[in-house]
Amino acid sequence: MKPDHCGFQVKNMDEAIRFYTQKLGFQLDHRAINQEEQEEYAFVSLGTARLELIQDLVNEYVIPPIRKPFCPHYCLEVVDMAAALADLRAQGIAIVKGPLVIEQEETWVYFSDPDHNILEYIQWFNKK
Repeated sequence: MKPDHCGFQVKNMDEAIRFYTQKLGFQLDHRAINQEEQEEYAFVSLGTARLELIQDLVNEYVIPPIRKPFCPHYCLEVVDMAAALADLRAQGIAIVKGPLVIEQEETWVYFSDPDHNILEYIQWFNKK
């Protein structure tokens, strides 16, 4: 068994795809409509990280408030947190919390997509 993807609900598929591809550098792998479930879905990827974006075509999605402890969230490892933070800021992506640090272990930051799905960047120190 191996990890495959994480799924996020979105309000507007076009906006969500633009966010992930243009602001975070993901590529669009597949987009379709499941008529039986009345959902539109898209798979985006960044290296081996894959996300499924899902839009309910019947019921309006009410974007939830962002609340601590920021779960669920999807975490992506970065090798240079300073560069990752600079890129988030350059893209106009608001930081939800962080960067946070556990000395000699890790630094991480939470941010969100336009639908308040939480993402995390983490940089490990001395990863084994």
